[in-house]
Amino acid sequence: MLQPSIEKNDRKAKILIWTVSIIVFVAVAFLSKYKLIIDLGFNPHLFAKANAIINSVVAFLLLAGLVTIKQKKYSLHKMIMLSAMALSILFLLCYIGHHLLAGETRYGDINHDGLIDDAESLQAGGLRTLYYIILVTHIPLAAIILPFILFAAYRALTGEYEQHKKLTRITWPVWFYVAVTGVIVYYMISPYYS
Repeated sequence: MLQPSIEKNDRKAKILIWTVSIIVFVAVAFLSKYKLIIDLGFNPHLFAKANAIINSVVAFLLLAGLVTIKQKKYSLHKMIMLSAMALSILFLLCYIGHHLLAGETRYGDINHDGLIDDAESLQAGGLRTLYYIILVTHIPLAAIILPFILFAAYRALTGEYEQHKKLTRITWPVWFYVAVTGVIVYYMISPYYS
């Protein structure tokens, strides 16, 4: 096992983790309701593509993290998981940028008028239902996973490996699911980007 990287201070950690988690949740919820009209000189949907790539890499890192911990390669595991967290921060920035600059896209909205008429709904077919089933699981899990990730990281960095292990039994599969479904959501919605 590795030596602790930070000093244990549960009170400060809880305040910091909950503060960051709430700020991120409020920022995403609040900013997703607005669209800035700015000419960037490039298609703002590139942010969504970047997010799909980031989510793919995070999913790969999560698998690599699982393998390395099973192999007791603790230093490599730590580096991999901290990289996954850093990429998740980059994801968050791109996610907010995409929603602020590109606005909302509706699945099946072929003519980009913001409405789904009967013909568009018929053309989207059952994939539209599948998309929304995935989305309705992806969004709430993405919203609630952050504090669990941060608490799991805190427990590992303070050397509380048993608590870390208990948290990751729940956190890892949810984080992995969110990363993978994020890529799926992108590939399903991207044909409807304007």
